[in-house]
Amino acid sequence: MDATRILAIRHGETAWNVDTRLQGHLDIPLNEVGLRQASHLAQALAQRDTVDAIYASDLSRAHATASAIAQAMGQTVAVHAGLRERHFGVFQGRTFAQIEAELPEHALQWRKRVPEWTPPGGGESLVMLHERILNTVDELAVQHPGEQIVLVVHGGVLDVLYRAATRLTLQAPRTWQLTNTAVNRLLWTPQGLSLVGWGDTSHLEALGEDETTT
Repeated sequence: MDATRILAIRHGETAWNVDTRLQGHLDIPLNEVGLRQASHLAQALAQRDTVDAIYASDLSRAHATASAIAQAMGQTVAVHAGLRERHFGVFQGRTFAQIEAELPEHALQWRKRVPEWTPPGGGESLVMLHERILNTVDELAVQHPGEQIVLVVHGGVLDVLYRAATRLTLQAPRTWQLTNTAVNRLLWTPQGLSLVGWGDTSHLEALGEDETTT
């Protein structure tokens, strides 16, 4: 089977990104900066890439980013809930500082990246997230042999994809960026993912907004 090329892209900025407030499955819209980022991203991709399909998480921050790309490229967006961010349970809606102050024992498990730790209140463990994301990517990529697809997703999703492509464990310290609307290039085969390029933010340089928000 021919490989599938993947452009994995984090959604544009939201107000909660700026506030370091965990979004998880909560549906937070793009802010004005995020909308501009999505527009510049869409223009750049339309000029330099051929895309055969565009998929997005069903959360509006990802879907709106994908819709900008689709409009620029004359395509449509297919929504897949399997591309959602990690469910953070009771962490959702809290800032990093609030999590540390209000839930210190759970915050420690989170900081240590304990793979089996599950955020209370219906959250997902890293193991659960890893399985969901890789199963979803397999499902989508296998439909596009020899083609290039766009996946507009979330920071936690991209973290899983980077680790899978570079064979890093779930607990390895993160040394790579998860910048809003950065273009990350991966190659999928039935044997797994490999890394082609990571963190291209050249389309943001004109905005002066290529700093990382997490």
